[in-house]
Amino acid sequence: MKNFIKKAVKRLPKLDSNQIADLISLIADEYELLEIVLDSMTEGVMVADKNDNLIFLNTPVKRMMRLANLNENVEQKIWKVIKDPHVNDFLRKYFAGEEENKTASIVVNYSDTVFPGGSSFASEASSPAIKLLEITIMPLVKNNVTIGNVIIVRDITDKKFKESKLRRAESLASLTTLAAGVAHEIKNPLGSISIYLQMIEKTINKNSSNKVSKEIKESVSIIKEEVERLNKVVIDFLFAVKPVNMIFIDEDLNNFITETVELLLPELKNAEIKVETDFSPKLPRVAIDKRYIKQTLINLIQNAEFAMRAIGGVIKIATEYKDNQAIIKVTDTGTGIPDHILPRIFEPYFTTKDFGSGIGLTISYKIIKEHGGDISVITKENKGTTFIITLPIPEKGQKLLAWQNKGDAHEIFDINS
Repeated sequence: MKNFIKKAVKRLPKLDSNQIADLISLIADEYELLEIVLDSMTEGVMVADKNDNLIFLNTPVKRMMRLANLNENVEQKIWKVIKDPHVNDFLRKYFAGEEENKTASIVVNYSDTVFPGGSSFASEASSPAIKLLEITIMPLVKNNVTIGNVIIVRDITDKKFKESKLRRAESLASLTTLAAGVAHEIKNPLGSISIYLQMIEKTINKNSSNKVSKEIKESVSIIKEEVERLNKVVIDFLFAVKPVNMIFIDEDLNNFITETVELLLPELKNAEIKVETDFSPKLPRVAIDKRYIKQTLINLIQNAEFAMRAIGGVIKIATEYKDNQAIIKVTDTGTGIPDHILPRIFEPYFTTKDFGSGIGLTISYKIIKEHGGDISVITKENKGTTFIITLPIPEKGQKLLAWQNKGDAHEIFDINS
């Protein structure tokens, strides 16, 4: 087609008006087909000329990013067209020669409520306003001469989400093998140590007046505390890998969260941390195992407390009801989670604390999964973190009124039975 049009253009002076009209119509049809193809792609495409001015973009780009008002009659630098500061900064630095990488993964956050201005990508796609985009810049070449650049934009949010879920599954699988060995090698000796410590205590108590006995008793007390701590670590490992017998009961989630928070209020007040709640009045009752959801909430709140331990702050707990799901958000105003740590926070044994086993979030993840839900995180370094729990609310069985030929009486039958 390209060669045909070139030949037709050379013969243009010899063509009559009808033939010229047909040629223009043919070119228009070809251009329209190309535009349709580009608009039908899942990738966004932007083209810049040799002076870095925008000369073309397809429809997917408009869906992926917020753009400035476009004016076809005015030359606009390609980075100025894009409102997101992170994408804008990457393109500007690349075209200025300050950035060597031709590909970058950039989080775009168009939420007006959760840490606007860019948020670290959670390991899961928790909000449609937050996307992870892969930006690739390639030279636009004609006759071995670079005449501009092509920018390809891919939405890789779902891809990273699936990779993250796979990593978590692999981590839990490795934890299963390790915990079995831990239970066999540590738990039984710990039991024996506890028994002998009790025997030593009884012997010491018979000679409590002896100064040496008192010193030994203090040492035994310390050993007992350490044994109990080790035993708790083993129990946590076992919980993370063993099938859990959940007892589900329909609960008022708002009241349940309030009761759980009240347990921690003295501790939080002492750390100069305030608690704010924003509960949805439309939230229906949710089937949960109170023991384990309470454990998860306490873990998230204490993690938030740790993030604000030196400065104090606010923990906000909110609930929502959306798409047959109960949503719980635990937000702090702490230090946030650095980008290089974020992908590992649900991994077993990983912790930034000076204490703890590093298995708290792993257990929380398992508890929520056992409820058929999910847990994700949105964070901005030095701004704060939001953990988001989603719990499914099964639709109630539909009811039909089945008429019975017994006067005016009628009965309700469950069509799902």
